[in-house]
Amino acid sequence: MNNPEFFKKIKSVYNTVVLFFILIMVFAAGLMYKVINPSFLSFNRETTQESYSNVEDFNAMEDGIHVKTGFKNDKDLPLVIASCTPCHSAKLVTQNRATKDGWISIIRWMQDTQNLWDLGEHEAPIISYLAKYYGPEDKGRREVLTNIEWYDLED
Repeated sequence: MNNPEFFKKIKSVYNTVVLFFILIMVFAAGLMYKVINPSFLSFNRETTQESYSNVEDFNAMEDGIHVKTGFKNDKDLPLVIASCTPCHSAKLVTQNRATKDGWISIIRWMQDTQNLWDLGEHEAPIISYLAKYYGPEDKGRREVLTNIEWYDLED
């Protein structure tokens, strides 16, 4: 049992196992660091910086548009901001179009399913504002296609 070749092979296997174990530990440590710091080894090095608006900037208007919300300026604008933006983005309002009845229907849906409170005496001015500035538009996204020469696609 004093075979030097046998001990050499055992030592070689032992060194390989130790090296493999060290590589696994280094990989695990790197993976844990990546979980803790996701930007590690990220190729996109652009830094983003959050900015917070000052109280005096909140009421800024530009070309008749409230800068922070995108709502159109009106005497009822503060009421609309106070009623709509606590629950969702102003973008959700500005991207929609509806008549007075449509806005009433949307508000009722929010009251029935989304826990919107009773707007009480504020409901009429809010609906008037929404219908005035975010009512249906006469023109859609594009004109209806006419005089089109259609063709069959072949396999």
